[in-house]
Amino acid sequence: MATGVFHWRGGEGGTYKAGVETGVAEERGRGGELGAGARPARSGGRLWAGAVLIFLITLTVYWPVLRGGFVFDDCPLIVDNGMVRAGDGVRMFWSGRGVADYYPLTGTMWWLEWRLWGEEATGWHVLNVLLHATNAVLVWVILRRLNVAGAWLAAVVFAIHPVNVATAGWVSEQKNTLSMLFYCAAILAWLRFEAGGRWRWYGAALGAFVLAVLSKTAVVMLPVVLLGCVWWMRGRLRREDWLSSVPFFALSVIFGFITVSLQYHRVLRGTTFRPEGFLVKVAEAGWAVWFYAGKVVWPVNLSVIYPKWSVDAARWTAWLPLLFLGVGLVGLGRVRRGWGRAGLFGLGYFVAMLFPVLGFFDQGFYDYSLVADHWQYYSIIGIIALTVAAGAGLCRRIGERGGAFGVAASVAVLVALSVATWTRAGIYAASETLWLDTVTKNPDAWMAQYNLGLALGKDGKIEAAIAHFRQAVRLKPNFAEAHNYLGTALLQAGKTQDAIEQYRQALWIRPDYVEAQVNLDRALSIQSSASR
Repeated sequence: MATGVFHWRGGEGGTYKAGVETGVAEERGRGGELGAGARPARSGGRLWAGAVLIFLITLTVYWPVLRGGFVFDDCPLIVDNGMVRAGDGVRMFWSGRGVADYYPLTGTMWWLEWRLWGEEATGWHVLNVLLHATNAVLVWVILRRLNVAGAWLAAVVFAIHPVNVATAGWVSEQKNTLSMLFYCAAILAWLRFEAGGRWRWYGAALGAFVLAVLSKTAVVMLPVVLLGCVWWMRGRLRREDWLSSVPFFALSVIFGFITVSLQYHRVLRGTTFRPEGFLVKVAEAGWAVWFYAGKVVWPVNLSVIYPKWSVDAARWTAWLPLLFLGVGLVGLGRVRRGWGRAGLFGLGYFVAMLFPVLGFFDQGFYDYSLVADHWQYYSIIGIIALTVAAGAGLCRRIGERGGAFGVAASVAVLVALSVATWTRAGIYAASETLWLDTVTKNPDAWMAQYNLGLALGKDGKIEAAIAHFRQAVRLKPNFAEAHNYLGTALLQAGKTQDAIEQYRQALWIRPDYVEAQVNLDRALSIQSSASR
């Protein structure tokens, strides 16, 4: 029987059985597997074939980036990171000293990879894309276990969705792919525990969650997801479910506190990039949720740095996105015993996993943008699975022609996404293409102007670099690094006096800026020699 756009046919071994019309599971015990009935019987060979096909499709669409270079913060976080190079770097990562974010497991991975491929970016890219493909396979397994229609297609869409290029094509976002790996493992272990009551699976889920937050703390909402999965499978939560989740919530609070504290003291250093009041942040959160949902459904004009928006909480229109979201969730909740149950589960998952990046907790990236593609890597599957399952349900209702229509529509969507991801992956292959694409879409992005200037300067395109550095300092006058590199570009162009002025401006902003002082001394020496 159908529960809205998702479909449930009872649990494996008869442990859980869906209500005939309401879609609410009747609990019969705890000794079988949760919700495997919606999965068609498949041989191990077909399962392996499905997994291999996901890997092949993913590697194919990401081919343009596999031989690409390092971009954005790949160099400061990896290539130029002393802890990655140091012999005792692993100890340094785990000690937490001198780090802006505590992700020691990811740091350990980087330390090992440095010894495998060093500054050769290909190895880094290949591993990151393989991790992404593995995550897509795990998403497929989870959706099958949750009896979600179109699970394999949803996993493929996740694998080749262009929004995810910001994770799979960006080396330092291995934080995402690695944490997602353990995040998925934790969900699978939890479902096994809920199915059979074996405590070893509970321990495995807890251990996987620890590894996930040690890779990146963005997965702290996992306890909510685990309870959501149980609710989806049973239709209700029991007291023991809440008790079982307590250690997960405790870990979330601990690691969340560590992350927020490090951001405040070592990145923000007591300042804030979100000075708006609480009400403004609440209103902006509503805008952010719809922004992310829009990019999932219609992934066009993707950018590394999106334009910042400003919300006036005093205007009633500022609250419309949040109002629509709230009304939608409440409406789905009121019909949760029928077709609304699937929508509430999918949309609820999407919002829950977005919560850490909706602006309530300040972080350094907010200096550039309030939203980012790589921030919805975990949440995106909620909208994807809901949309695919809705399409599957629609095709089933159409009848015989629905199957052919579904195949045609699926192929068209996959081809369109593949082309978009291939193109986007090519943009991520080099700094110049990445930042040129960004400033074209968002010319007011001062960080993009600055990074494009750096890329052009390294390629010897000095005049073009000067133009973008000037744009960066125009947009952000107190940007000391931009003044410094503008000075360097001007010096290379033979404009010594202009360069001296830029170095002095950089030092006026940051008196302890050693590189700018060295550059100023060099420029003054050149000027002195020329005047003799």
